[in-house]
Amino acid sequence: MSLEYITQILKPMLQGAQMTVLLFIIAIVVSIPLGFLLTLAVRSPIKPLSWLAQAYIYVMRGTPLLLQLLFICFGLPMLPVIGEYLVLDRFVAACLGFILNYAAYFAEIFRGGLLAIDKGQYEASQVLGLNKWQMTTRVILPQMFRIALPAVANESVTLVKDTALLYAVAVPELLHFAETAVNRDFTIVPFVVAGIIYLIMTLLLTLVFKWIERRFRFE
Repeated sequence: MSLEYITQILKPMLQGAQMTVLLFIIAIVVSIPLGFLLTLAVRSPIKPLSWLAQAYIYVMRGTPLLLQLLFICFGLPMLPVIGEYLVLDRFVAACLGFILNYAAYFAEIFRGGLLAIDKGQYEASQVLGLNKWQMTTRVILPQMFRIALPAVANESVTLVKDTALLYAVAVPELLHFAETAVNRDFTIVPFVVAGIIYLIMTLLLTLVFKWIERRFRFE
Protein backbone atom coordinates (compact mmCIF):
# COMPACT_ATOMS: atom_id res chain seq x y z
CA MET A 1 0.00 0.00 0.00
CA SER A 2 1.36 3.39 -0.97
CA LEU A 3 2.61 6.04 1.40
CA GLU A 4 0.02 8.38 -0.08
CA TYR A 5 -2.79 6.08 1.09
CA ILE A 6 -1.35 5.86 4.61
CA THR A 7 -1.12 9.65 4.72
CA GLN A 8 -4.71 9.87 3.54
CA ILE A 9 -6.12 7.62 6.29
CA LEU A 10 -3.77 8.97 8.96
CA LYS A 11 -5.43 12.39 9.23
CA PRO A 12 -8.89 11.19 10.37
CA MET A 13 -7.32 8.50 12.54
CA LEU A 14 -5.22 11.10 14.34
CA GLN A 15 -8.38 13.12 14.88
CA GLY A 16 -9.87 10.03 16.48
CA ALA A 17 -6.72 9.63 18.57
CA GLN A 18 -7.31 13.12 19.95
CA MET A 19 -10.63 11.90 21.33
CA THR A 20 -8.84 8.89 22.80
CA VAL A 21 -6.25 11.09 24.50
CA LEU A 22 -8.90 13.50 25.79
CA LEU A 23 -10.88 10.67 27.36
CA PHE A 24 -7.72 9.24 28.91
CA ILE A 25 -6.72 12.58 30.45
CA ILE A 26 -10.17 13.24 31.89
CA ALA A 27 -10.52 9.71 33.24
CA ILE A 28 -7.05 9.53 34.82
CA VAL A 29 -7.21 13.00 36.38
CA VAL A 30 -10.58 12.36 38.03
CA SER A 31 -10.49 8.62 38.76
CA ILE A 32 -7.19 8.60 40.68
CA PRO A 33 -8.33 11.12 43.36
CA LEU A 34 -11.76 9.48 43.45
CA GLY A 35 -10.09 6.11 43.90
CA PHE A 36 -8.08 7.43 46.82
CA LEU A 37 -11.25 8.80 48.44
CA LEU A 38 -12.85 5.37 48.01
CA THR A 39 -9.83 3.81 49.75
CA LEU A 40 -10.32 6.15 52.68
CA ALA A 41 -14.04 5.31 52.71
CA VAL A 42 -13.30 1.57 52.80
CA ARG A 43 -10.96 2.09 55.76
CA SER A 44 -13.40 4.44 57.50
CA PRO A 45 -14.49 3.53 61.06
CA ILE A 46 -18.02 4.47 59.97
CA LYS A 47 -19.25 1.00 59.05
CA PRO A 48 -22.14 1.95 56.70
CA LEU A 49 -19.75 4.16 54.69
CA SER A 50 -17.16 1.39 54.55
CA TRP A 51 -19.73 -1.21 53.46
CA LEU A 52 -21.13 1.12 50.81
CA ALA A 53 -17.64 1.79 49.38
CA GLN A 54 -16.82 -1.92 49.37
CA ALA A 55 -20.10 -2.73 47.62
CA TYR A 56 -19.42 -0.06 45.00
CA ILE A 57 -15.94 -1.40 44.31
CA TYR A 58 -17.26 -4.96 44.10
CA VAL A 59 -19.94 -4.01 41.57
CA MET A 60 -17.68 -1.88 39.38
CA ARG A 61 -14.89 -4.46 39.32
CA GLY A 62 -17.26 -7.40 38.97
CA THR A 63 -19.14 -6.20 35.89
CA PRO A 64 -17.70 -5.47 32.42
CA LEU A 65 -16.77 -1.89 31.59
CA LEU A 66 -18.65 -2.24 28.32
CA LEU A 67 -21.85 -3.14 30.18
CA GLN A 68 -21.40 -0.10 32.42
CA LEU A 69 -20.93 2.18 29.41
CA LEU A 70 -24.02 0.78 27.69
CA PHE A 71 -26.05 1.17 30.89
CA ILE A 72 -25.01 4.82 31.35
CA CYS A 73 -25.53 5.71 27.67
CA PHE A 74 -28.69 3.75 26.91
CA GLY A 75 -30.01 2.37 30.21
CA LEU A 76 -30.24 5.49 32.35
CA PRO A 77 -32.57 7.33 29.91
CA MET A 78 -34.96 4.35 30.12
CA LEU A 79 -35.44 4.64 33.88
CA PRO A 80 -39.03 5.55 34.81
CA VAL A 81 -39.75 9.13 35.91
CA ILE A 82 -36.13 10.36 36.05
CA GLY A 83 -34.86 8.84 32.80
CA GLU A 84 -35.54 11.95 30.71
CA TYR A 85 -33.20 13.93 32.98
CA LEU A 86 -30.38 11.40 32.59
CA VAL A 87 -29.89 11.70 28.84
CA LEU A 88 -26.19 12.50 28.47
CA ASP A 89 -23.96 13.40 25.58
CA ARG A 90 -22.26 10.19 24.45
CA PHE A 91 -18.76 11.43 25.21
CA VAL A 92 -19.80 12.76 28.60
CA ALA A 93 -21.49 9.44 29.39
CA ALA A 94 -18.36 7.56 28.31
CA CYS A 95 -16.16 9.74 30.51
CA LEU A 96 -18.49 9.11 33.45
CA GLY A 97 -18.38 5.36 32.86
CA PHE A 98 -14.59 5.25 32.66
CA ILE A 99 -14.17 7.42 35.74
CA LEU A 100 -16.54 5.35 37.86
CA ASN A 101 -14.99 2.07 36.70
CA TYR A 102 -11.33 2.98 37.04
CA ALA A 103 -11.85 4.71 40.39
CA ALA A 104 -12.78 1.29 41.79
CA TYR A 105 -9.59 -0.28 40.42
CA PHE A 106 -7.39 2.54 41.69
CA ALA A 107 -9.08 2.27 45.09
CA GLU A 108 -7.96 -1.36 45.34
CA ILE A 109 -4.45 -0.44 44.20
CA PHE A 110 -4.16 2.25 46.87
CA ARG A 111 -5.60 -0.07 49.50
CA GLY A 112 -2.92 -2.60 48.61
CA GLY A 113 -0.29 0.12 48.88
CA LEU A 114 -1.46 1.01 52.38
CA LEU A 115 -1.51 -2.63 53.48
CA ALA A 116 2.07 -3.06 52.22
CA ILE A 117 3.42 -0.37 54.56
CA ASP A 118 5.17 -1.90 57.55
CA LYS A 119 3.49 -1.27 60.90
CA GLY A 120 6.86 -0.10 62.19
CA GLN A 121 6.44 3.06 60.12
CA TYR A 122 3.39 4.01 62.17
CA GLU A 123 5.21 3.25 65.42
CA ALA A 124 8.28 5.23 64.34
CA SER A 125 6.08 8.22 63.46
CA GLN A 126 4.55 8.15 66.93
CA VAL A 127 7.98 7.91 68.54
CA LEU A 128 9.06 10.98 66.57
CA GLY A 129 6.07 12.87 67.96
CA LEU A 130 4.24 13.31 64.67
CA ASN A 131 0.53 13.92 64.92
CA LYS A 132 -1.90 11.92 62.77
CA TRP A 133 -1.97 14.48 59.95
CA GLN A 134 1.83 14.75 59.81
CA MET A 135 2.21 10.97 59.91
CA THR A 136 -0.28 10.54 57.08
CA THR A 137 1.03 13.26 54.77
CA ARG A 138 4.77 12.95 55.43
CA VAL A 139 5.24 9.24 56.03
CA ILE A 140 2.32 7.06 54.98
CA LEU A 141 1.05 8.63 51.76
CA PRO A 142 4.47 9.07 50.09
CA GLN A 143 5.26 5.41 50.76
CA MET A 144 1.81 4.30 49.61
CA PHE A 145 2.15 6.13 46.28
CA ARG A 146 5.66 4.77 45.79
CA ILE A 147 4.44 1.22 46.34
CA ALA A 148 1.31 1.68 44.23
CA LEU A 149 2.98 3.49 41.33
CA PRO A 150 3.85 0.43 39.19
CA ALA A 151 0.28 -0.87 39.48
CA VAL A 152 -1.10 2.60 38.69
CA ALA A 153 1.14 2.72 35.61
CA ASN A 154 -0.08 -0.68 34.46
CA GLU A 155 -3.73 0.28 34.98
CA SER A 156 -3.17 3.53 33.08
CA VAL A 157 -1.82 1.62 30.08
CA THR A 158 -4.92 -0.59 30.24
CA LEU A 159 -7.04 2.56 30.28
CA VAL A 160 -5.47 3.73 27.01
CA LYS A 161 -6.42 0.44 25.35
CA ASP A 162 -9.89 0.39 26.87
CA THR A 163 -10.69 3.72 25.22
CA ALA A 164 -11.39 1.63 22.12
CA LEU A 165 -14.72 0.81 23.83
CA LEU A 166 -15.87 4.30 22.85
CA TYR A 167 -16.63 2.71 19.52
CA ALA A 168 -19.42 0.67 21.14
CA VAL A 169 -21.28 3.81 22.23
CA ALA A 170 -20.89 5.61 18.90
CA VAL A 171 -18.16 8.05 19.92
CA PRO A 172 -15.86 8.57 16.91
CA GLU A 173 -12.42 7.64 18.23
CA LEU A 174 -9.35 6.04 16.68
CA LEU A 175 -10.80 2.55 16.14
CA HIS A 176 -13.96 3.99 14.56
CA PHE A 177 -11.98 5.69 11.81
CA ALA A 178 -9.78 2.62 11.34
CA GLU A 179 -12.77 0.31 10.81
CA THR A 180 -14.43 2.84 8.51
CA ALA A 181 -11.33 2.83 6.31
CA VAL A 182 -11.12 -0.98 6.37
CA ASN A 183 -14.75 -1.39 5.29
CA ARG A 184 -14.38 1.26 2.61
CA ASP A 185 -11.07 0.16 1.10
CA PHE A 186 -11.06 -3.60 1.86
CA THR A 187 -7.59 -3.56 3.38
CA ILE A 188 -6.20 -4.26 6.86
CA VAL A 189 -3.68 -1.44 6.65
CA PRO A 190 -5.83 0.95 8.75
CA PHE A 191 -5.91 -1.63 11.55
CA VAL A 192 -2.11 -1.86 11.41
CA VAL A 193 -1.81 1.93 11.51
CA ALA A 194 -4.24 2.08 14.46
CA GLY A 195 -2.19 -0.56 16.27
CA ILE A 196 0.98 1.47 15.75
CA ILE A 197 -0.72 4.61 17.10
CA TYR A 198 -1.86 2.72 20.20
CA LEU A 199 1.65 1.35 20.68
CA ILE A 200 3.13 4.84 20.44
CA MET A 201 0.66 6.19 23.01
CA THR A 202 1.30 3.37 25.46
CA LEU A 203 5.06 3.68 24.94
CA LEU A 204 4.98 7.40 25.75
CA LEU A 205 2.84 6.74 28.82
CA THR A 206 5.18 3.98 29.98
CA LEU A 207 8.19 6.29 29.64
CA VAL A 208 6.42 8.99 31.66
CA PHE A 209 5.66 6.57 34.49
CA LYS A 210 9.21 5.18 34.44
CA TRP A 211 10.48 8.74 34.84
CA ILE A 212 8.09 9.30 37.75
CA GLU A 213 9.20 6.02 39.34
CA ARG A 214 12.85 7.11 39.14
CA ARG A 215 12.00 10.43 40.75
CA PHE A 216 10.21 8.67 43.62
CA ARG A 217 13.06 6.19 44.03
CA PHE A 218 15.67 8.87 44.58
CA GLU A 219 13.61 11.16 46.80
